[in-house]
Amino acid sequence: MKELVIISGKGGTGKTSVTASFASLAGSCVLADCDVDAADLHLILRPQVLQQETFMSGHAAAIREADCTQCGLCETLCRFDAIHNLTVDAVGCEGCGVCVEFCPASAIDFPEQACGEWFVSETACGKMVHARMHPGAENSGKLVSLVRQEARRIAEQNQTDFILVDGPPGIGCPVIASITGADAVLVVSEPTLSGEHDLKRVLQLARHFKVQAMVCVNKWDINPDMAQRIEELARSMGAVPVGRIPYDAAVTEAQVNGCSLVEHSRGPAAKAVRQVWDAVRAAPAETVGGAHE
Repeated sequence: MKELVIISGKGGTGKTSVTASFASLAGSCVLADCDVDAADLHLILRPQVLQQETFMSGHAAAIREADCTQCGLCETLCRFDAIHNLTVDAVGCEGCGVCVEFCPASAIDFPEQACGEWFVSETACGKMVHARMHPGAENSGKLVSLVRQEARRIAEQNQTDFILVDGPPGIGCPVIASITGADAVLVVSEPTLSGEHDLKRVLQLARHFKVQAMVCVNKWDINPDMAQRIEELARSMGAVPVGRIPYDAAVTEAQVNGCSLVEHSRGPAAKAVRQVWDAVRAAPAETVGGAHE
């Protein structure tokens, strides 16, 4: 079983569009959308939900008025200023538990919180595991790990050889949870100064966790010189450039029509995505697999 994670140093580089096209080209795979804070792969693949589960994580304080002696100690101790007039602000509470520990009347409950939902769905490309965090909820990294774990379980159960992961943007906890232990990552970059900066950060992250990286430059023809610089940066940091995708209005048209680019078009961008896919699949064993061992 091989696991490829598509990531980007920032949002809006075309990561999900590339992932959806790869899913169409793979034929049969298990998909995981690990961008749990802003999942959108389902908008293209239109999955049919087979299973829905609640994601429980973290705690929040709740004062029982009947047992409260109104001593005010909880308000004094709360460093997040989440308790006012002996009422807990559910948004402000960070779940540290200090008020629960020191309440002299033991009048504060500390229930586990529902932070989102995760789903197992059927798509035309295979099973898909995806999730949705509630607004303002925390522990997205934990939910990402759950999504990947479930995707691996399904892949093993169905003897599927390939897991394709749409990772979150940036370099934070959800990204770390997405790439650790993966066989390889494909970083989708863009030919801008910010794209170059963000690429450097995400490649440093991949190198830290010993995951081999590949890089493709999306919309490379809007700034060919910067595209060249980005590929040179990738090589200098041990990553493998695997292709360039030109700007093409067909990408937006495919999104509007709710389908992947390679299903919608045979134009230059679709052709380039197919070439990137072929390059990723043809990468040597030390590039796709084994780098983290």
